Amino acid sequence: MNVVTTVDPRDGRRRETDLTETDDARVAAIAAQASGAAQWLSGLGRLGRAGLLDAIADALESRRTALVAAAESETGLSHPRLDQELTRAAVQFRMFADVLRDGDYVEAAIDHAADTPLGRGPDVRRMLVPLGPVAVFGASNFPFAFSVAGGDTAAALAAGCPVVVKAHPSHPLTSHASAAAIGAAIRGMSGPDGVIAAGYGEPAGRALVRHPAIRAAALTGSIGAARAIQAAIDERAEPIPLYAELSSVNPIVVRPGAAAARGDQIADGLFASFTGSGGQLCTKPGLAFIPADPGGDRLLEALRARVASAGGAVLLNERIRDAFVTRAAAFERAGARVSARPEVGPDPGFTVAPTLLEIGPAELTAELADECFGPLMVVVRYREDVELDAALATVPPSLTGSVHSGPEDDDAALRRLVDALAARSGRIVFDGYPTGVRVSWAQHHGGPWPSTNTVHTSVGATSIRRFLRPLAWQDAPEWVLPEELRDDFTAIARRVDGRLEPAQP
Repeated sequence: MNVVTTVDPRDGRRRETDLTETDDARVAAIAAQASGAAQWLSGLGRLGRAGLLDAIADALESRRTALVAAAESETGLSHPRLDQELTRAAVQFRMFADVLRDGDYVEAAIDHAADTPLGRGPDVRRMLVPLGPVAVFGASNFPFAFSVAGGDTAAALAAGCPVVVKAHPSHPLTSHASAAAIGAAIRGMSGPDGVIAAGYGEPAGRALVRHPAIRAAALTGSIGAARAIQAAIDERAEPIPLYAELSSVNPIVVRPGAAAARGDQIADGLFASFTGSGGQLCTKPGLAFIPADPGGDRLLEALRARVASAGGAVLLNERIRDAFVTRAAAFERAGARVSARPEVGPDPGFTVAPTLLEIGPAELTAELADECFGPLMVVVRYREDVELDAALATVPPSLTGSVHSGPEDDDAALRRLVDALAARSGRIVFDGYPTGVRVSWAQHHGGPWPSTNTVHTSVGATSIRRFLRPLAWQDAPEWVLPEELRDDFTAIARRVDGRLEPAQP
């Protein structure tokens, strides 16, 4: 078996681990264990799984020091950023515990037998039930929040689905330690093997989604990775869904009034948003539309100063570093001018210079409107709304669209801009920045292709729906029904005979 290696991106040093790549036989064994664990996990019920999720959050936090240290050495991300991300991971598990206790997510509905205009109707009861074991592909840029201990895992376990995570090669030791923490919480509740497992190596990921026990897959990654996973899924006799969050340029539009009134503040926010975490966030703004007027000039000059004085940014791995350098050079060949870029000396690791490029609206092409993963942003200077409208039509759909407006902005023009962004994004941000995705009930983290391949969200309470399916019981005896569908159960809100009945504690 091939030994798994890990690399410190700060100095490029590679070292072997005690882990080995997961071969096909081991993948089959892991998938079989997951299939066997599904009954235990489903049998815990909503409240039992809520307790498990709280225990997982506690286990992650109790191992905070070791987990953050492992991630820091494998990703080059800062200690404060990773410490906050681990907190986010724990918050996600606790939020889904609240979702389970609330119970509305099952969408329980009861139609008692009754006479209808079409004749006598049978008794029909419906709710959402677990899909079965799911595969989760860990993300490079979030070693906790979108990896083994991430939101996909939390949502799937909440739904009652065992999880097999294909660990990202950028942080295998962090993935292993995260799985161990979750496993300890499961064992503390006398859970079986197979509720959570991790596999290593690209072949393991393909073998995993081909296995008939796996009922869905979730990915945060590149379009290329999604296509490779989908190709493996297509080899199955029975298809399964792939929920993939992919490429996003996240345009930000600054209106003239906003640039004039708070240009310095916006410059600060733009700089932090496109360079934070090395620009390696799916919500990083890759395009900023700034007016070509005195207010926009002052804003851009302030932004240039911040970029020019910035230090180098450590990227997650060599492949991402090389792709960033290649894409930045391609943007310049396509006509984008360097507006600001600090000098960064030779570095043994994967350090690059934050880069601000500049073009006019007529120069914006599909190539320049594509995502560049890393600390690069293209500024588009526009003079008239008609120029802005034409340029925005070139921008591919994204996870987010943002607008900064001023008090004197014309309401009709602003409404037209918001409508244009709404048609091409999953979240609209007003007078703010798309980075920093809140974990909450109302959050939606998704958008039209190529930002995602699904209408579902990968962040927030409703992301649990990806791992559930509807099931109806017709004229069923009460003993076979889930408790949520029995007549005397009132602990959650249900729709009974067409009317919404609130929970009765």
